[in-house]
Amino acid sequence: MARSATVERNTLETQISVTINLDGTGKARFDTGVPFLEHMMDQIARHGLIDLDITCKGDNHIDDHHSVEDIGITLGQAFAKAIGDKKGIVRYGHSYVPLDEALSRVVVDFSGRPGLDMKVEFTRASIGKLDTQLFWEFFQGFVNHAGVTLHIDNLKGFNAHHQAETIFKAFGRALRMALELDPRMAGVMPSTKGCL
Repeated sequence: MARSATVERNTLETQISVTINLDGTGKARFDTGVPFLEHMMDQIARHGLIDLDITCKGDNHIDDHHSVEDIGITLGQAFAKAIGDKKGIVRYGHSYVPLDEALSRVVVDFSGRPGLDMKVEFTRASIGKLDTQLFWEFFQGFVNHAGVTLHIDNLKGFNAHHQAETIFKAFGRALRMALELDPRMAGVMPSTKGCL
């Protein structure tokens, strides 16, 4: 059974379409008007082996806030739709990823309970023209709508680009681990509650 989904979200601020395949090969296509976020989402696709096709027409003439937050929301909705009842998945995923002097750790739980703990002190206020505060908005939108618990820690690094890239690469790897189908858990809910 294909674990794929398409979700559209249309507001007065953004019009977004997200198509994902959780069992993909890491192919990605983006047209969002936020180039650095596209570079980061490409890390999710490549390292998570998740196919992503995301378009966004947003009010970037104001700033990138609405586009970044709403892409996170819509991506979370697409994950929730594609994953289905969660039977047979590993559920938990984690990854440490270095890039030169930077090192980040990401841990995810497809728990059904949204929660974000993000400890990142970016060394610059912006990367290119993207405000680094918007990464928190992206992940907060994602966890709220995917129903996941997500811990993000940048353990070291002085180059803000490297800090961000290690976070997104680790996020992709953690997603890949959590979403793997465990043959020993086929058809079984990975929770003693019987639901997630």
